[in-house]
Amino acid sequence: PKRGDYRRMRMRTPGPDDFAMMREAVGRYFTRVADGRTPPPDLIVIDGGIGQVGAAREALLALGHEGVGSLPVVGLAKREETIVRADGSELKLPKRSWALRSLMRLRDEAHRFAITYHRTLRSKRTIRSALDDVPGIGPARRRALLTAFGSVAALAEADPATIAARARVPMGVAEKVARYLAAPPASDGAAGGAA
Repeated sequence: PKRGDYRRMRMRTPGPDDFAMMREAVGRYFTRVADGRTPPPDLIVIDGGIGQVGAAREALLALGHEGVGSLPVVGLAKREETIVRADGSELKLPKRSWALRSLMRLRDEAHRFAITYHRTLRSKRTIRSALDDVPGIGPARRRALLTAFGSVAALAEADPATIAARARVPMGVAEKVARYLAAPPASDGAAGGAA
């Protein structure tokens, strides 16, 4: 893997629409290719079947850039590890085939990278919902509090003096944190449940 070429994207497409997100991701990536910021690939491998491959082809054709629409696109359908071509035809390679195993490793590495990114985003959302609305708590103090106590749940059980001593924050900040975690604002129902 050439990890320096990996790219993360936050999807702007609302809702869990797999085909729309595929169109968005392919379109955004190949806009960079069309602008010359990224070299074009020799082969586009899509995780999924004919629907996902079709969405990727639509995005490529919508760019209208010469040559982009002619790039070969295949999908790798996970259930049977079947290679799906853009015309809908399928190619089944032997399970021990080097080519199939290479495509599977490629797909699995893309999954690993995406899952790690999504876990990072989810972790940031959890921390944000629990501590960001407390007045006087910025990123450095939030880190200090979580490092000292390990979790928001443990922090919620501590009294202000313990918070101030262990996290090395001013007593006024410790009191605000303790008050907030004891009775979070009613408008933020998610904040009290985050741990």
